[in-house]
Amino acid sequence: RAANGVSAAAQRAIIGNGVAKHVEKSSEKKPPKTTGIEINSARRRTVIQASTSELLRGLGQFIAQNSHISAFEPAHLVMWLRTVDRALLLQGWQDVAFINPANLVFVFLIIREVIPDEESIHTVDDLHAWVLTCLYISYSYMGNEISYPLKPFLIELDRDKFWERCVTIVTNHSEDMLRLNSSSAFFTEVFSELKTYSTDY
Repeated sequence: RAANGVSAAAQRAIIGNGVAKHVEKSSEKKPPKTTGIEINSARRRTVIQASTSELLRGLGQFIAQNSHISAFEPAHLVMWLRTVDRALLLQGWQDVAFINPANLVFVFLIIREVIPDEESIHTVDDLHAWVLTCLYISYSYMGNEISYPLKPFLIELDRDKFWERCVTIVTNHSEDMLRLNSSSAFFTEVFSELKTYSTDY
């Protein structure tokens, strides 16, 4: 467990930045699929419709359009996310699938802020590692469970690099992560942007 010191430090940084989710677990599980999200306000009620497959397609298209990795295809993104979600279900780490429209909006928020300007991404494997790091933070913040194993999110042997990416993302973007859950207007904005990529190609 040579990486324990690093992972503990990273975890403390995540907690210190307000991104670790509350330890208390809700007695009610999230539904496995969400096809519509309602946003209520005192003046109006907005209903946003989107399917999981539609938003996965949009997320893949966003990366394809905003990454210089020519070998990347949108189908790669779908496979990466589905593989992790399926592994956690089969291994008993979660009772319901994490990949649903609401959670994909959160994943998109992080990827949107990180991937286009990340200078260390030179290959599909580099991109894969960054996407899975974004996904891990999304699980940690939005998932039903208190914690998740690292293995499904790792494609490299060096765990220090993984935790360094986590700390970088949380340090720079925790404010927007919190805002997504507290502001219905901001959520609508991000949701709508993601949805445009599912048809704009």
